[in-house]
Amino acid sequence: MTDKEIKENPKSVKGFYHYLKQLWKKPDKKILRERMIEWRKSNVFTKVEKPLRLDRARALGYKDKKGFVIIRVKVKRGGHKRPRPNAGRRSKRMHTRKNLKMSYKWIAEQRVERKYRNLVVLNSYLIGKDGQHYFYEVICVDPQRPEIKNDKKINWICKKFNQKRAMRGLTSAGKKSRGLRSKNPMNKSRPSVRAGGRKGK
Repeated sequence: MTDKEIKENPKSVKGFYHYLKQLWKKPDKKILRERMIEWRKSNVFTKVEKPLRLDRARALGYKDKKGFVIIRVKVKRGGHKRPRPNAGRRSKRMHTRKNLKMSYKWIAEQRVERKYRNLVVLNSYLIGKDGQHYFYEVICVDPQRPEIKNDKKINWICKKFNQKRAMRGLTSAGKKSRGLRSKNPMNKSRPSVRAGGRKGK
């Protein structure tokens, strides 16, 4: 649905997005399973023409215009395996698995930003998970495009201090994983977990 159609019929569009949202609360398991079988066979990063969850993408800032790119990414489930030490006596670090403090969504965003250096991650959302993978769609923006530079609502992302958002934990998933959703002044996660003596998480 284009921006022109949204301006012409705002009430019908609201109903359309509401219906989409309700559909994704209880999706058809058979259709989703068939899709995930295809996604599992595909590459880790796949450029998609249109977002699968249009209502969620629009809520997170997506626009159907040049400069916006949707990338589907799959992330393997499970904790982080660490190699066991082969020299020295370090009993404290002998375990091979650690708790995963970063969310899978944040990891997916970081991997996309490393892969596509010319794009900036705006946000992301979950589209499915199976026994092996999480599947996300990551909304990216190309800050070099004139369509983005001339758009007053999104041209803030063209500034240098708004680059590398996923790597710096400035996306919504990054902030949540860093424990910054709480506004409590006694929160040890502010200004950062490291500054709070790693007591925040």
